[in-house]
Amino acid sequence: MSSIPRPRRLRANPTMRAMVAETSWRPEQLVLPAFVGEGFTEPRPISSMPGVVQHTLDTLAQTAAEAAAAGLGGIMLFGLPEEKDAEGSGATDPEGILNVAIARVRQEVGDDCLVMTDVCLDEFTDHGHCGVLTESGVVDNDATVERYQEMAVQHAEAGAHVVAPSGMMDGQVRAIRAALDTAGHDSVTLMAYAAKYASAFYGPFREAVASSLQGDRRTYQQDPANLREAAREIELDLAEGADVIMVKPALGYLDVVRMAREMCDVPIAAYNVSGEYAMVEAAAAQGWIDRDRAMAETVTSIRRAGADIILTYWALELAQQRMN
Repeated sequence: MSSIPRPRRLRANPTMRAMVAETSWRPEQLVLPAFVGEGFTEPRPISSMPGVVQHTLDTLAQTAAEAAAAGLGGIMLFGLPEEKDAEGSGATDPEGILNVAIARVRQEVGDDCLVMTDVCLDEFTDHGHCGVLTESGVVDNDATVERYQEMAVQHAEAGAHVVAPSGMMDGQVRAIRAALDTAGHDSVTLMAYAAKYASAFYGPFREAVASSLQGDRRTYQQDPANLREAAREIELDLAEGADVIMVKPALGYLDVVRMAREMCDVPIAAYNVSGEYAMVEAAAAQGWIDRDRAMAETVTSIRRAGADIILTYWALELAQQRMN
Protein backbone atom coordinates (compact mmCIF):
# COMPACT_ATOMS: atom_id res chain seq x y z
CA MET A 1 0.00 0.00 0.00
CA SER A 2 2.86 2.41 0.76
CA SER A 3 4.03 2.42 -2.89
CA ILE A 4 0.74 3.53 -4.46
CA PRO A 5 0.27 7.17 -5.57
CA ARG A 6 -1.17 9.36 -2.82
CA PRO A 7 -2.98 12.37 -4.38
CA ARG A 8 -4.62 13.00 -1.02
CA ARG A 9 -1.30 14.32 0.30
CA LEU A 10 -1.93 17.46 -1.73
CA ARG A 11 -5.27 17.99 0.04
CA ALA A 12 -3.99 17.53 3.59
CA ASN A 13 -4.50 21.11 4.89
CA PRO A 14 -5.68 24.55 3.69
CA THR A 15 -2.17 25.83 2.98
CA MET A 16 -1.32 22.82 0.82
CA ARG A 17 -4.62 23.07 -1.05
CA ALA A 18 -4.08 26.77 -1.71
CA MET A 19 -0.53 26.21 -2.95
CA VAL A 20 -1.54 23.63 -5.56
CA ALA A 21 -4.87 25.19 -6.60
CA GLU A 22 -5.05 25.22 -10.39
CA THR A 23 -7.69 27.92 -10.78
CA SER A 24 -8.08 31.26 -9.06
CA TRP A 25 -9.78 34.59 -9.63
CA ARG A 26 -8.90 38.18 -8.81
CA PRO A 27 -11.26 41.10 -8.11
CA GLU A 28 -10.05 42.89 -11.23
CA GLN A 29 -11.45 40.02 -13.31
CA LEU A 30 -14.98 40.64 -11.96
CA VAL A 31 -17.58 43.06 -13.32
CA LEU A 32 -20.65 44.22 -11.38
CA PRO A 33 -23.87 44.65 -13.40
CA ALA A 34 -25.89 47.59 -12.05
CA PHE A 35 -29.32 49.06 -12.79
CA VAL A 36 -30.23 52.74 -12.54
CA GLY A 37 -33.73 54.20 -12.78
CA GLU A 38 -34.67 57.56 -14.24
CA GLY A 39 -36.30 59.83 -11.68
CA PHE A 40 -35.71 57.44 -8.78
CA THR A 41 -35.30 59.12 -5.39
CA GLU A 42 -34.74 55.87 -3.47
CA PRO A 43 -33.23 52.56 -4.56
CA ARG A 44 -35.83 49.88 -5.24
CA PRO A 45 -35.20 46.25 -4.26
CA ILE A 46 -35.63 43.62 -6.99
CA SER A 47 -37.78 40.90 -5.44
CA SER A 48 -36.43 38.05 -7.58
CA MET A 49 -32.80 39.06 -6.95
CA PRO A 50 -32.31 39.44 -3.18
CA GLY A 51 -29.63 42.00 -2.40
CA VAL A 52 -29.80 43.68 -5.83
CA VAL A 53 -31.55 47.02 -6.37
CA GLN A 54 -32.54 49.48 -9.06
CA HIS A 55 -30.32 52.42 -8.15
CA THR A 56 -30.78 56.14 -8.04
CA LEU A 57 -27.99 58.14 -9.68
CA ASP A 58 -26.57 58.89 -6.25
CA THR A 59 -26.59 55.29 -5.00
CA LEU A 60 -25.17 54.12 -8.33
CA ALA A 61 -22.28 56.55 -7.98
CA GLN A 62 -21.70 55.35 -4.41
CA THR A 63 -21.72 51.71 -5.53
CA ALA A 64 -19.31 52.50 -8.36
CA ALA A 65 -16.95 54.13 -5.86
CA GLU A 66 -17.15 51.02 -3.66
CA ALA A 67 -16.45 48.84 -6.70
CA ALA A 68 -13.35 50.86 -7.51
CA ALA A 69 -12.17 50.76 -3.88
CA ALA A 70 -12.62 46.96 -3.83
CA GLY A 71 -10.51 46.59 -6.96
CA LEU A 72 -13.27 45.42 -9.32
CA GLY A 73 -12.40 45.46 -12.99
CA GLY A 74 -15.62 47.13 -14.10
CA ILE A 75 -19.24 48.06 -13.60
CA MET A 76 -21.78 47.30 -16.36
CA LEU A 77 -24.61 49.83 -16.56
CA PHE A 78 -28.24 49.25 -17.51
CA GLY A 79 -30.72 52.14 -17.65
CA LEU A 80 -34.45 52.19 -16.84
CA PRO A 81 -36.19 55.11 -18.56
CA GLU A 82 -39.40 56.74 -17.34
CA GLU A 83 -40.90 56.65 -20.83
CA LYS A 84 -40.64 54.03 -23.57
CA ASP A 85 -41.60 54.07 -27.23
CA ALA A 86 -41.39 51.83 -30.30
CA GLU A 87 -38.02 53.23 -31.38
CA GLY A 88 -36.44 53.17 -27.95
CA SER A 89 -35.62 56.85 -28.36
CA GLY A 90 -34.58 57.20 -24.73
CA ALA A 91 -31.53 55.09 -25.53
CA THR A 92 -30.09 57.86 -27.71
CA ASP A 93 -31.32 60.86 -25.75
CA PRO A 94 -28.17 62.68 -24.52
CA GLU A 95 -30.11 63.48 -21.34
CA GLY A 96 -31.51 59.96 -21.06
CA ILE A 97 -30.86 57.94 -17.92
CA LEU A 98 -28.15 55.70 -19.31
CA ASN A 99 -26.07 58.47 -20.86
CA VAL A 100 -26.38 60.58 -17.72
CA ALA A 101 -25.43 57.59 -15.55
CA ILE A 102 -22.35 56.85 -17.66
CA ALA A 103 -21.07 60.39 -17.23
CA ARG A 104 -21.82 60.36 -13.49
CA VAL A 105 -20.05 57.05 -12.88
CA ARG A 106 -17.03 57.98 -15.01
CA GLN A 107 -16.71 61.21 -13.06
CA GLU A 108 -16.83 59.18 -9.85
CA VAL A 109 -14.29 56.47 -10.71
CA GLY A 110 -12.13 57.89 -13.49
CA ASP A 111 -9.99 55.05 -14.79
CA ASP A 112 -9.93 53.14 -11.48
CA CYS A 113 -12.88 50.96 -12.54
CA LEU A 114 -13.95 50.41 -16.14
CA VAL A 115 -17.30 51.93 -17.07
CA MET A 116 -19.02 49.37 -19.29
CA THR A 117 -22.33 49.78 -21.08
CA ASP A 118 -25.06 47.61 -22.53
CA VAL A 119 -25.71 48.65 -26.14
CA CYS A 120 -29.24 47.40 -26.70
CA LEU A 121 -32.74 48.80 -26.99
CA ASP A 122 -34.76 46.31 -24.94
CA GLU A 123 -34.92 48.48 -21.80
CA PHE A 124 -36.10 51.44 -23.88
CA THR A 125 -38.72 49.97 -26.23
CA ASP A 126 -42.39 49.71 -25.35
CA HIS A 127 -42.53 46.29 -27.02
CA GLY A 128 -39.48 45.04 -25.12
CA HIS A 129 -37.54 43.72 -28.11
CA CYS A 130 -33.88 44.50 -28.64
CA GLY A 131 -34.45 46.49 -31.80
CA VAL A 132 -36.73 48.39 -34.13
CA LEU A 133 -39.68 46.41 -35.47
CA THR A 134 -40.99 46.18 -39.02
CA GLU A 135 -44.69 46.66 -39.73
CA SER A 136 -45.12 42.91 -39.42
CA GLY A 137 -43.59 42.89 -35.95
CA VAL A 138 -40.19 41.37 -36.83
CA VAL A 139 -36.99 42.98 -35.59
CA ASP A 140 -35.44 44.98 -38.45
CA ASN A 141 -31.76 43.99 -38.37
CA ASP A 142 -30.24 46.89 -40.32
CA ALA A 143 -32.40 49.63 -38.81
CA THR A 144 -31.55 48.29 -35.37
CA VAL A 145 -27.83 48.26 -36.09
CA GLU A 146 -28.02 51.94 -37.04
CA ARG A 147 -29.57 52.67 -33.65
CA TYR A 148 -26.79 50.70 -31.96
CA GLN A 149 -24.18 52.78 -33.77
CA GLU A 150 -25.68 56.01 -32.46
CA MET A 151 -26.06 54.55 -29.00
CA ALA A 152 -22.45 53.32 -28.81
CA VAL A 153 -21.03 56.67 -29.93
CA GLN A 154 -23.07 58.49 -27.30
CA HIS A 155 -21.87 56.08 -24.63
CA ALA A 156 -18.28 56.71 -25.65
CA GLU A 157 -18.80 60.45 -25.58
CA ALA A 158 -20.34 60.17 -22.11
CA GLY A 159 -17.23 58.38 -20.88
CA ALA A 160 -17.66 54.63 -21.38
CA HIS A 161 -14.45 52.62 -21.50
CA VAL A 162 -16.19 49.55 -22.93
CA VAL A 163 -19.34 49.21 -25.05
CA ALA A 164 -21.06 45.84 -25.23
CA PRO A 165 -23.63 45.23 -27.99
CA SER A 166 -25.97 42.53 -26.74
CA GLY A 167 -28.80 42.45 -29.30
CA MET A 168 -27.36 39.66 -31.48
CA MET A 169 -27.98 41.56 -34.72
CA ASP A 170 -25.99 40.46 -37.77
CA GLY A 171 -23.15 42.85 -38.54
CA GLN A 172 -23.49 44.84 -35.32
CA VAL A 173 -19.84 44.57 -34.32
CA ARG A 174 -18.42 45.83 -37.63
CA ALA A 175 -20.93 48.68 -37.76
CA ILE A 176 -20.33 49.82 -34.19
CA ARG A 177 -16.55 49.62 -34.56
CA ALA A 178 -16.73 51.75 -37.68
CA ALA A 179 -19.00 54.29 -35.99
CA LEU A 180 -16.74 54.56 -32.96
CA ASP A 181 -13.60 54.96 -35.06
CA THR A 182 -15.19 57.56 -37.33
CA ALA A 183 -16.30 59.56 -34.28
CA GLY A 184 -12.76 59.54 -32.86
CA HIS A 185 -13.35 56.87 -30.22
CA ASP A 186 -10.93 54.27 -31.54
CA SER A 187 -9.62 53.63 -28.02
CA VAL A 188 -13.02 52.44 -26.73
CA THR A 189 -13.10 48.67 -26.27
CA LEU A 190 -15.82 46.64 -27.95
CA MET A 191 -17.00 43.61 -25.98
CA ALA A 192 -19.37 41.58 -28.14
CA TYR A 193 -22.11 39.34 -26.79
CA ALA A 194 -21.02 36.78 -29.37
CA ALA A 195 -22.82 33.74 -27.95
CA LYS A 196 -25.99 34.93 -26.27
CA TYR A 197 -28.63 32.26 -25.86
CA ALA A 198 -32.42 32.53 -25.63
CA SER A 199 -32.34 31.32 -22.05
CA ALA A 200 -34.92 30.77 -19.32
CA PHE A 201 -32.31 31.99 -16.84
CA TYR A 202 -32.91 35.64 -17.75
CA GLY A 203 -36.23 35.72 -15.89
CA PRO A 204 -35.25 37.89 -12.90
CA PHE A 205 -33.41 40.31 -15.20
CA ARG A 206 -36.74 41.12 -16.85
CA GLU A 207 -37.97 42.40 -13.49
CA ALA A 208 -34.70 44.26 -12.92
CA VAL A 209 -35.08 46.29 -16.12
CA ALA A 210 -38.89 46.53 -15.98
CA SER A 211 -39.07 44.75 -19.33
CA SER A 212 -42.12 45.26 -21.56
CA LEU A 213 -41.45 42.11 -23.57
CA GLN A 214 -44.38 40.04 -24.76
CA GLY A 215 -43.30 36.83 -26.46
CA ASP A 216 -39.66 35.84 -26.82
CA ARG A 217 -36.39 36.67 -28.57
CA ARG A 218 -35.74 33.34 -30.25
CA THR A 219 -35.49 34.85 -33.74
CA TYR A 220 -32.25 36.62 -32.81
CA GLN A 221 -30.84 35.01 -29.67
CA GLN A 222 -29.29 31.55 -30.08
CA ASP A 223 -30.98 28.19 -29.57
CA PRO A 224 -29.72 26.57 -26.33
CA ALA A 225 -29.32 23.31 -28.28
CA ASN A 226 -26.62 24.69 -30.58
CA LEU A 227 -22.86 24.73 -30.07
CA ARG A 228 -21.54 24.96 -33.65
CA GLU A 229 -23.72 28.00 -34.20
CA ALA A 230 -21.97 29.72 -31.30
CA ALA A 231 -18.60 28.98 -32.89
CA ARG A 232 -19.74 30.63 -36.11
CA GLU A 233 -21.04 33.69 -34.25
CA ILE A 234 -17.75 34.01 -32.37
CA GLU A 235 -15.74 33.76 -35.59
CA LEU A 236 -17.89 36.44 -37.23
CA ASP A 237 -17.58 38.85 -34.31
CA LEU A 238 -13.82 38.40 -34.18
CA ALA A 239 -13.56 39.03 -37.91
CA GLU A 240 -15.65 42.20 -37.47
CA GLY A 241 -13.30 43.62 -34.83
CA ALA A 242 -14.49 42.48 -31.40
CA ASP A 243 -11.84 43.06 -28.72
CA VAL A 244 -13.52 40.77 -26.19
CA ILE A 245 -16.22 38.17 -26.73
CA MET A 246 -18.88 37.18 -24.24
CA VAL A 247 -20.83 34.01 -23.54
CA LYS A 248 -24.22 34.44 -21.83
CA PRO A 249 -25.45 32.70 -19.67
CA ALA A 250 -22.41 31.18 -17.98
CA LEU A 251 -23.21 28.15 -15.82
CA GLY A 252 -25.39 26.25 -18.29
CA TYR A 253 -22.95 27.07 -21.08
CA LEU A 254 -19.52 26.30 -19.63
CA ASP A 255 -18.89 24.09 -22.65
CA VAL A 256 -19.36 27.17 -24.84
CA VAL A 257 -16.91 29.12 -22.69
CA ARG A 258 -14.37 26.31 -23.05
CA MET A 259 -14.90 26.16 -26.81
CA ALA A 260 -14.45 29.92 -27.10
CA ARG A 261 -11.24 29.73 -25.09
CA GLU A 262 -9.86 27.04 -27.40
CA MET A 263 -10.94 28.93 -30.54
CA CYS A 264 -9.28 32.28 -29.98
CA ASP A 265 -6.74 34.27 -28.02
CA VAL A 266 -8.81 37.37 -27.22
CA PRO A 267 -10.19 37.79 -23.69
CA ILE A 268 -13.33 35.77 -22.98
CA ALA A 269 -16.11 37.17 -20.78
CA ALA A 270 -18.98 35.17 -19.30
CA TYR A 271 -22.14 36.53 -17.68
CA ASN A 272 -23.31 34.77 -14.51
CA VAL A 273 -26.91 35.78 -15.15
CA SER A 274 -29.83 36.73 -12.94
CA GLY A 275 -31.47 33.30 -12.85
CA GLU A 276 -28.21 31.63 -11.86
CA TYR A 277 -27.82 34.20 -9.08
CA ALA A 278 -31.43 33.82 -7.95
CA MET A 279 -31.23 30.02 -7.70
CA VAL A 280 -28.28 30.17 -5.32
CA GLU A 281 -29.85 32.95 -3.26
CA ALA A 282 -33.15 31.08 -2.98
CA ALA A 283 -31.51 27.80 -1.97
CA ALA A 284 -29.25 29.56 0.52
CA ALA A 285 -32.23 31.37 2.07
CA GLN A 286 -33.79 27.96 2.74
CA GLY A 287 -30.58 26.72 4.33
CA TRP A 288 -30.13 24.11 1.61
CA ILE A 289 -26.65 25.23 0.53
CA ASP A 290 -23.73 27.22 1.94
CA ARG A 291 -24.11 30.60 0.23
CA ASP A 292 -20.49 31.81 0.50
CA ARG A 293 -19.08 28.54 -0.78
CA ALA A 294 -21.60 28.43 -3.62
CA MET A 295 -20.70 31.98 -4.70
CA ALA A 296 -16.98 31.21 -4.77
CA GLU A 297 -17.50 27.85 -6.46
CA THR A 298 -19.64 29.44 -9.15
CA VAL A 299 -17.01 32.02 -10.06
CA THR A 300 -14.23 29.43 -9.89
CA SER A 301 -16.10 27.12 -12.25
CA ILE A 302 -16.50 29.90 -14.82
CA ARG A 303 -12.81 30.73 -14.57
CA ARG A 304 -11.91 27.05 -14.85
CA ALA A 305 -13.90 26.79 -18.08
CA GLY A 306 -11.69 29.52 -19.54
CA ALA A 307 -13.29 32.91 -18.88
CA ASP A 308 -10.96 35.84 -18.23
CA ILE A 309 -13.75 38.22 -17.21
CA ILE A 310 -16.86 37.37 -15.18
CA LEU A 311 -19.95 39.51 -14.87
CA THR A 312 -21.70 38.58 -11.64
CA TYR A 313 -24.08 40.21 -9.19
CA TRP A 314 -21.82 38.93 -6.42
CA ALA A 315 -18.79 40.81 -7.76
CA LEU A 316 -18.62 43.52 -5.12
CA GLU A 317 -19.35 41.18 -2.22
CA LEU A 318 -16.75 38.68 -3.39
CA ALA A 319 -14.13 41.40 -3.82
CA GLN A 320 -14.83 42.86 -0.41
CA GLN A 321 -14.58 39.41 1.17
CA ARG A 322 -11.20 38.97 -0.51
CA MET A 323 -10.05 42.33 0.94
CA ASN A 324 -11.01 41.21 4.43
